Amino acid sequence: MSTQVLDVPPHFNTFLAFDYGLKRTGVAVGNRLLRTATPQPTIRAEGQARIDEAMKRVKQWQPDALVVGVPFHPDGASHDNTARARKFARQLRAASRLAVYEVDERYSTTEALASGAADADAGAACVILEQFLRSLP
Repeated sequence: MSTQVLDVPPHFNTFLAFDYGLKRTGVAVGNRLLRTATPQPTIRAEGQARIDEAMKRVKQWQPDALVVGVPFHPDGASHDNTARARKFARQLRAASRLAVYEVDERYSTTEALASGAADADAGAACVILEQFLRSLP
C-alpha cells in the first residue's frame, strides 16, 4: 500500500471510512488524535440503498470527512471495481457535502483477515482508515 501525504485540514478530526464491495460495504469510524479505527456494522445493500445506509452512518457519527478505499490490481492498474468505488465516493460527496478522500486499499482485506477481524469488510475499512490516519501530519 502506498502512503501519500494528503491535504487534510488540521481541524478535521473524525472520519468515517468505507470499504466498497459489490454486495457488502465495510464501515469504520476513527479519529485523528488516536489514529485508530473501530469497525461498524457492514452495509449489506446495493445501489441507492447503499448510499441511504451510508448517509445514516454519516448522520449518526457526524464525521468531518469521509474516506473510501479504492481497489487496484497488485501492479497498480485500475479494474472494474476501481471505477465502482470512485463512483461510490462521488455519490457520497454529493449526498453528504463532505470532503471524501480516496485511499489505495490494496491488500486491506488480507491484512484484516490476518489480524483476526471477525468481519472482513469492517476490518478492511479499519485498515483503510488507519492507513489514512497514519498519513496525516
